[in-house]
Amino acid sequence: MFKAIIIDDEINNMSSLREKLLKHCPMLEVVACCENARQGIQEIERLQPDIVFLDIEMPVMNGFTMLQQLRNRDFELIFTTAYDHYAIKAIRYSAIDYLLKPVEIEELKTAVDNAISKRSGKRNSLQVDLLLEQLKQQQYRKIAVPTSEGIRFLPLDQVLYFEANLNYTFIVLTDNSRLLVSRNLKEFEELLPAGEFIRIHHSHIINRQYVDRYIRGDGGQVVMQNGNVLDVSKRKKSDFLKIMGI
Repeated sequence: MFKAIIIDDEINNMSSLREKLLKHCPMLEVVACCENARQGIQEIERLQPDIVFLDIEMPVMNGFTMLQQLRNRDFELIFTTAYDHYAIKAIRYSAIDYLLKPVEIEELKTAVDNAISKRSGKRNSLQVDLLLEQLKQQQYRKIAVPTSEGIRFLPLDQVLYFEANLNYTFIVLTDNSRLLVSRNLKEFEELLPAGEFIRIHHSHIINRQYVDRYIRGDGGQVVMQNGNVLDVSKRKKSDFLKIMGI
């Protein structure tokens, strides 16, 4: 049995989530429900939960400020929010799960299964550190990606390009190593900084700083810094040339 704490200033939302967990996630025991961040800190330190469901927007102290004040983050974290919060992109960069209210049952079950399967305080703490750092700097220079071994933290300036592999993606790095991650290319396209990373084909997203040269053609081809030649689709050619200033 895994211990869970819910922290949400809206009583109805907290009660609804608790009911759904009791009904659909029998492997969890909800050991505390907290109406504010201060109470949440106290209960986390007292009960040492495995999973914390944390509302982002709360009066006096929001979820991010609460995380900064915790002495120990040895738990899996699932954010909850009532709307498409400005910080969702930073949360996704950090590979932390989040749920939009009202919480859908299947999304809840998936988030709980993920949290249980990757239960590791050290890794989650690093993910939270990355999230808080990127929120503070308001820029995204590193990304957390899920691999078969856990979570890998990659500086974006070490990525040459992303290559589709069915529902997975190969990330090709500047040292020519290849990393297989369990996200599809569309997810990366939505997440990566526009203008820095360019979708040139249904199979590839490239880091523009590592383009060595462009070979003209119907769509053309790009030669990357490591010598790899990648096709540019005719549909993507115009956008690619415009971004590259060609």
